[in-house]
Amino acid sequence: MTDWLIPDWPAPAGVKACVTTRAGGVSLAPFDSLNLGDHVGDDPGAVAENRRRLTQRFAIEPAWLQQVHGIAVVEADPAQVATADASWTATPGIACAAMSADCLPVLFCDRAGSRVAAAHAGWRGLASGVLEATLDRFQEPSEEILAWLGPAIGPLAFEVGPEVREAFVAQLPQATQAFVPSHNAGKFLADIYELARLRLAARGVTAVYGGGLCTVGDPRFFSYRRNPRTGRFTSLVWLER
Repeated sequence: MTDWLIPDWPAPAGVKACVTTRAGGVSLAPFDSLNLGDHVGDDPGAVAENRRRLTQRFAIEPAWLQQVHGIAVVEADPAQVATADASWTATPGIACAAMSADCLPVLFCDRAGSRVAAAHAGWRGLASGVLEATLDRFQEPSEEILAWLGPAIGPLAFEVGPEVREAFVAQLPQATQAFVPSHNAGKFLADIYELARLRLAARGVTAVYGGGLCTVGDPRFFSYRRNPRTGRFTSLVWLER
């Protein structure tokens, strides 16, 4: 799995993280090859094998979620698939997992290395407060929290309507800096990384890393905007056993 990504952030030694790519699985096109989403029309047997390979590679127990672009945050539990868009854990060996294919995955940990979390943030979840809801599951003050922004749709590819811009600017006026007019009249290009950084900073989280990998332009990743019939890659974070 040489092209899977290991986040570059100053997390404590006991905090481990990984972002899968399309490589290393058994799914056939258009889900080739390491699709980890069981809701996209792929062969269930292939998805199960892909998940088994991930679990075996790191000796972890991922807690999969049914993601709905909301703000619910649950304690990670590999024994059940909760309907939520973020999870946290303080139990070593259990991995918080955020599946995506253009939406923004955000990984969290505290500086003490005692708790981790993962959030799936499309623009709706981001505007509704999924990152803030995830931060609320940490017991430490904001300055003790680190965040890492995973691969997502980049600012040159994320064209949105004025209602998306208004949803963010109405809450945080400085969010205007994350939008520039598109060549299509009335549309804007949105920087989802900048929006996430602004919202985290508003909560006092300034130790934010990652960002800059565009799923639409990088063929290593699944991208719904590039191909609506596609798989999902996963960003995971866990505490070492």
